Amino acid sequence: MFGKRSSLADEAIAKLAALDRAQAIIEFNLDGSVLTANENFLAVVGYSLAEIQGKHHSLFVEPTYKESAEYRDFWAELRQGEYRAGRYKRLAKGGREVWIRASYNPILDRSGKPYKVVKFASDITRLIAEETERQGQIAAIHKSQAVIAFSLDGVVLEANENFLEAMGYTLPEIVGQPHRTFVDADHARSPEYHDFWSKLRQGAYVAGQFRRIAKGGREVWIEASYNPILDASGRPYKVVKLATDITAQVKLLADLKRLIEQNFSEIDSAILRSNQEASEATQAAGSTADNVQTMAAASEELAASVAEISQSMVKSRDATDNAHGQVIGAAEFTQKLAQATTAMSGIVGLIQSIAGQINLLALNATIESARAGEAGRGFAVVAQEVKSLAGQAARATEQIVGEIDNVQAVSQQVVGALATIQGSVERMRDHVISAAAAVEEQSVVTRDMSGNMQDAASAVAAIAQNILAISGSVGSVSQAVATTKEAARVLAR
Repeated sequence: MFGKRSSLADEAIAKLAALDRAQAIIEFNLDGSVLTANENFLAVVGYSLAEIQGKHHSLFVEPTYKESAEYRDFWAELRQGEYRAGRYKRLAKGGREVWIRASYNPILDRSGKPYKVVKFASDITRLIAEETERQGQIAAIHKSQAVIAFSLDGVVLEANENFLEAMGYTLPEIVGQPHRTFVDADHARSPEYHDFWSKLRQGAYVAGQFRRIAKGGREVWIEASYNPILDASGRPYKVVKLATDITAQVKLLADLKRLIEQNFSEIDSAILRSNQEASEATQAAGSTADNVQTMAAASEELAASVAEISQSMVKSRDATDNAHGQVIGAAEFTQKLAQATTAMSGIVGLIQSIAGQINLLALNATIESARAGEAGRGFAVVAQEVKSLAGQAARATEQIVGEIDNVQAVSQQVVGALATIQGSVERMRDHVISAAAAVEEQSVVTRDMSGNMQDAASAVAAIAQNILAISGSVGSVSQAVATTKEAARVLAR
């Protein structure tokens, strides 16, 4: 008997020792004052035993809770021997928050009355923090996304407000209904849909964009993930879908794609037309450049010819001016000769006395020939002959009478002929002067025209180069538009 009791006592002591190693333990009087605490408890709250022994349990709770009726009832129930257990937030040294999973155990005396309270506790601060974070994440998911849960056979278990709002149902309308309620009939019968649920039942994750049917047949597009939830053994037991309504975005992308196709089609046509027009303009500019170059060369030749003609006309004008002067001199000389012969016909009888004055006449003739210049050279010869004849005048008096008549007749003819020649030369001189002026004006015009044609040839060549550059730029734009079009198509997928 005593041996059995000793064995039970040893076992009890061993169990208490095991509890002391594994648990945070603290003992209180029924008034809540601390009797003792083990090292595990002291480590959790950060106090030494001396700092808490004799202090009230309220040292470990928040002031507001300490003053509450709930806290008073908590200790009243313990004093009555009632057991309390749960998760509790407590304050460690310095006000640090700790969470514990604890049981408050009233200890009874032999009469069954409680006389103290022993608390066994575990520090679950980290667990609570992790749970709080998970709960916060779940709350955030429910706030921002549509969430619905299905059994593995696709029956709706529950759904949040976001899902109900997106699909237009109330919760009672869909709980217990199959997932195919939200897809069109053809898709529900397809092998693809069957494979979809087979993957989920095998624990495979499925995500993507999905077309779904809301209440009343309204089309809805969602970006969703179907997430199999595993039990403790790693086996899937339900599926939770997280979704975002992207109907507006899908419609916008469809409109954008249609707009892209329309606008880029117009751009392609415009670029094609620009290329064709640039090619035609390049050809036209090339032909124009050749024609202008030919005209420029012809203008240069014309300018050179006109310049030669102008120089010839200047020489002709100078020659005409010279001839005009000579004719005038000859006319003056002939007129004087006619006057002289007329005088001689009246003084044949006085020829002897005139012979004496021939030297004076020769002197006058010499002076007149010098005054006449080049035209008077012939007259100077005549004057010289007169001087010679002065010595022979006596012997030739008889011949002079006959010759004077002949000279008078010839002089009259010469005067008439010279008058005619003078008129013709004057008219020709006027024509040459007018022609020279016209040719000079034409020379100026042809020089300007030649210069302008050269400028035009250069300008046409520059235009041709610019058109080629434009054509190249249009080609670059075409390539850039093609690249942009492809990028826009990718964005619109």
